[in-house]
Amino acid sequence: MTATNPPRLTTPAAPTHAAPAAIPVVAIVGLSLAALASGVSLRLADALLPRLSQEFSISLGQASQVITAFAVAYGLSQLLFGPLGDRFGKYRVIAWACAASALTSLLCALAQSHPALIAGRLVAGASAAAVIPLAMAWIGDVVPYERRQAVLARFLIGQITGFAIGVWAGGFAAEHLDWRTPFFGVAALFLTVAVVLQWVRRGLPASAVAPRAAAPGNLLQRTVGEFGAVLAKPWARVVLVTVFLEGAAVYGPFAFIASHLHQRFGLPLSTVGALVMLFALGGLGFALSARVLVRRLGEVVLVRTGSVFMATALALLACAPDWGWAMPACALMGLGFYMMHNTLQTHATQMAPERRGAAVASFASSFFLGQSVGVGLAGLLVGHIGTAWVLGAGGAALLAVAWNFNHQRRSHAGVAAGMA
Repeated sequence: MTATNPPRLTTPAAPTHAAPAAIPVVAIVGLSLAALASGVSLRLADALLPRLSQEFSISLGQASQVITAFAVAYGLSQLLFGPLGDRFGKYRVIAWACAASALTSLLCALAQSHPALIAGRLVAGASAAAVIPLAMAWIGDVVPYERRQAVLARFLIGQITGFAIGVWAGGFAAEHLDWRTPFFGVAALFLTVAVVLQWVRRGLPASAVAPRAAAPGNLLQRTVGEFGAVLAKPWARVVLVTVFLEGAAVYGPFAFIASHLHQRFGLPLSTVGALVMLFALGGLGFALSARVLVRRLGEVVLVRTGSVFMATALALLACAPDWGWAMPACALMGLGFYMMHNTLQTHATQMAPERRGAAVASFASSFFLGQSVGVGLAGLLVGHIGTAWVLGAGGAALLAVAWNFNHQRRSHAGVAAGMA
């Protein structure tokens, strides 16, 4: 049955740069490769946690600080990269960020202690912060709203694949290699992507890479003004709070799935990494079918169903009597996450069209700050209540977040319809 969509929340603005037909496919592919590198860097440490715990003689919760540090830096750096993307051109800043990420990944590989690795992950999170949100904002600039969710889904195939490779590489290295090896690999990957993006950028139409005209005032004044204007919009605040809570509820438990399967079933970390890769398979399923799902289900059903899928998956992972249940559970969680999160991302590209760089940067900042809070809380709780309870709590929280967003969305749609 086809769901009926509520009234449009905002009036889609026309792309601010080039017409969609003027944008070659290779431009989206280049951004997808950058998202792949960012995804690898983001999830690389998950399956490494037990190895890092042994390597530095620290608890699992302490080891998870390398994930928290990355997420905090990633989130806070959005306050810088959003305005920079508008000022110098989003595509150019993404290429610069990939080059910087090659250096910061190298710092992680060369770390000789746990505090040094935390410091390396901190700067790695800051440098990688520009990639995905600015890419989303650039797509928002050049792709009309009615086509945007499907294009964003295809772009995110890179990030989804990066998540899978990151978890697998971390698990494989934990079992068979020096823990530093995958960080060297990420550095090489970022450097390659930076070169590709610079090459692609030179072939794009000038209107697609031109910076936006700067507002009056210095950089600090413009930055405060941009983000203040976004936060002044009530619906933008709803989206930002929702994605903060989503990040905490999803990635707090997610960071400990590999450790849970390793401890509960005695699986090798390389095997666990391969199982968690199935999260990406579910996400890929959504990306390939996004056009049909969006048209047939509508945003409300996508959010509701996505949260139910994720809660079910986390419950299975927490309580399953056999590790085989982890395979369908991880795939179901990936499908559910992208059903819900891609809907929120689409709203992020339209909640302040005239300040899209700052709007999407605010969205990404909220999401990753939520992740850092979620991982931090999960790290504190895991030693007291165990990984299974942490997973279950995340599922319950996701159901509440999705219900509240759909409730707020219906209210806002009614107000928008009344003003039309």
